[in-house]
Amino acid sequence: MFELNSRDPRPIYEQIMEQLRKYLMTGVISENEKLPSVRELSQSLTINPNTIQRAYRELENQGYIYSIPGKGSFAASRADISDQRKAKILEEFETSSRELLFLGETAESLCKKIQSFEKDRKKM
Repeated sequence: MFELNSRDPRPIYEQIMEQLRKYLMTGVISENEKLPSVRELSQSLTINPNTIQRAYRELENQGYIYSIPGKGSFAASRADISDQRKAKILEEFETSSRELLFLGETAESLCKKIQSFEKDRKKM
């Protein structure tokens, strides 16, 4: 389920976070679905449990997952993802959009890309 790239300059916990967010956004992991335990995931990926714990903690701080003591970690509903996270993503989107426009992309091509993302999301 998870693929770690040893050549990726990002820390492993960030790679895990990115993949979990992607699985949540694409519906691979459903709302309220139980995630693998820290122990299970660290054994299957052969990495330190603290790395998994850090990824889960960061995702919980961002509102993507929630924990129930004694039960584990679960995927949060979209409604639970914090407004702060949305604001940060919109800020990153604005920066990226401005740079793409500077590099010669058109507003029309960017709009078409967003529309294709929306169509893909609706198919799920």
